Amino acid sequence: MKGQQIGYIRVSSTSQNTERQLADVQLDRTFTDKASGKDANRPELTNCLNHLREGDVLHVHSIDRLARNLKDLQTIIETLTQKGITVKFYKEHLTFEAANTSPMQTLMLQMLGAFAEFERTLIKERQREGIEAAKASGKKLGAPSKLNAEQTAEIKARIEQGGDKSKLAKEYGISRPTLYKLLAA
Repeated sequence: MKGQQIGYIRVSSTSQNTERQLADVQLDRTFTDKASGKDANRPELTNCLNHLREGDVLHVHSIDRLARNLKDLQTIIETLTQKGITVKFYKEHLTFEAANTSPMQTLMLQMLGAFAEFERTLIKERQREGIEAAKASGKKLGAPSKLNAEQTAEIKARIEQGGDKSKLAKEYGISRPTLYKLLAA
């Protein structure tokens, strides 16, 4: 039984380019996520897994595109191969099928999956260190304020005079939670 050739592509952010992944592979359908690979809770991954049927081949550029968590990676591969779906990773030159999975392939999957998970941990650690360094040097983090000091004082004065908070938030183009943060500061 010949199934469909399905592609799964993932990048971590909307600004990243998906063009290099599976560019030379003939696919019947492609599912693309622009989300972190920290867990398997991704909309297009879910759609892809639900779409796959026995005899299909899932094409993925590399192991870390499918998952950056070893447990999720193993669960996905086991579930798919048990359903008669082949999973093919191009960068690592690995193919997983229920009938032809060797102990060496399983070892390679586990090692490469562990490295992908380790890399994610390092990324998070570097991010945390960068945030701490920025805070220590006095840099203001987060989005810039939508209001200047004069507008903030104006809003506070109008609320003290009984102004409607919802109307003021709309008038100044801010959300009510932002307005309440302003008042608390």
